[in-house]
Amino acid sequence: MEGSSGGRSYSPSPTILVIGGGIAGLGAAQRLCRHHCFRNLRLLEATDRCGGRIRSESAFGGVVEIGAHWIHGPSKQNPVFQLALEYGLLGEKEMSEENQLIEVGGHPGLPSVSFSSSGKDVNLKLVEDVAHLFYTLLDQTREFLHMTETPVASVGEFLKESINRHMSEWTEDEETKNLKLSILNTFFNLECCVSGSHSMDLVALGPFGEYATLPGLDCTFTEGYEGLTNCMMTSLPKNVILFNKPVKTIHWNGSFRAEHSPKERFPVQVECEDGQTFPAHHVIVTVPLGFLKEKMATFFSPQLPRRKTEVIRRLGFGTNNKIFLEFEEPFWEPDCQQIQVVWEDTSPFNDVRAELQDIWFQKLVGFIVLPPKESTHVLCGFIAGNESEFMETLSDEEVRSSLTQVLRRITGNPQLSGPRSILRSRWHSAPYTRGSYSYVAVGSSGDDVDTLAQPLPPDPLSTKLQVLFAGEATHRTFYSTTHGALLSGWREADRLIGLYDLEAQQHKFKL
Repeated sequence: MEGSSGGRSYSPSPTILVIGGGIAGLGAAQRLCRHHCFRNLRLLEATDRCGGRIRSESAFGGVVEIGAHWIHGPSKQNPVFQLALEYGLLGEKEMSEENQLIEVGGHPGLPSVSFSSSGKDVNLKLVEDVAHLFYTLLDQTREFLHMTETPVASVGEFLKESINRHMSEWTEDEETKNLKLSILNTFFNLECCVSGSHSMDLVALGPFGEYATLPGLDCTFTEGYEGLTNCMMTSLPKNVILFNKPVKTIHWNGSFRAEHSPKERFPVQVECEDGQTFPAHHVIVTVPLGFLKEKMATFFSPQLPRRKTEVIRRLGFGTNNKIFLEFEEPFWEPDCQQIQVVWEDTSPFNDVRAELQDIWFQKLVGFIVLPPKESTHVLCGFIAGNESEFMETLSDEEVRSSLTQVLRRITGNPQLSGPRSILRSRWHSAPYTRGSYSYVAVGSSGDDVDTLAQPLPPDPLSTKLQVLFAGEATHRTFYSTTHGALLSGWREADRLIGLYDLEAQQHKFKL
């Protein structure tokens, strides 16, 4: 092999490192291990488990999802669904042809019951009408796709301007009009959970329509989503994965020696927090965008090209957390699946100016009812944005106490027994994640997602690929999803496979 980083002769078995054991990293590793060329592969995982933002925990007599909850669009085009089928992880209902053909347009279902902050039930017909308006307008955002200029910068501004026009046609009394605005505010907050953003004013209007949905009624894993990543992990050869190996710096564009092969030079060397180093020909980086935003200045040496650092700064990455509440007795009806919470006197047009301590819980959009287990009843609440990140700083008891007061208020029952225990996610505080998932923020575009996905060095003609990028934030149409993450891992594995298949052919031709 040549001793410079500028190129190297044909190697039948390159050394490859995958950074991160989420579904993107596992997908890349699994695909490469199945190819005859790639025998020298290691996956470095910072924590003591694989799965990344797929994380299932045993709790409340069953399994709950701390991270990814659903397979979004479980149908033939969805690789996560196909893999789950392959591993036998889905029930008959989830596998049914009927389930796969349902078109929901990527929108959450309507609530079974809607409670207002004054303790009254909100008329479900009114909720349905408001939902129809909100999602009709949300679907209209697709009209701005590929426009060089949009009338406003963000999805939030577009929705508010459109709602403003509709309001002139509302004929109800003032109280009902105000209630409609409060219901709309809940749908705005729900869309923040879907987008992983603090506000829809931060989500860019032009590229919003590029996000693609797949057919199929969203479904869950009975035994936990992590069963999928566990199956992927156990399919890999022994000793491929190294746990508790956080990476400190990826040194690239260099010429590094390996102890086991002193004559050979490697263009990349990965330095771990514990001081151990791993030379490699190629590194696939699958760490979350939130981590890159915080660490990119020290994570790469030399630093990333300016074009790359700019897109990392521009693209959005926010927090969506879950709060699980366990009750001895349910206060909801047996057939209830989803509870909506509407805070009266709120509106998408009002900027809330109050201390987070006093109002954080108002960002909670409601709860889904988890399937009941013997003698335990669990609600799972969703909360996004700054309020969600503030919630992470509170103690379990503070969260439990606040939400007990909220539940007493919305049910109109001051004697309601609070939850006997709680469990919650804290994705913003997680040091190797720093949030939940990505969105295309105002000032960024789908092209930025593609730039994030481009390998280094930027000119692949002058030297071999050294650093490759995968993860949900690198998929232009499926960002924020597990299937986007998996496809991105496969994409980078295929990039290397293509490179070596081509080299093998050229080598054969020379012989």
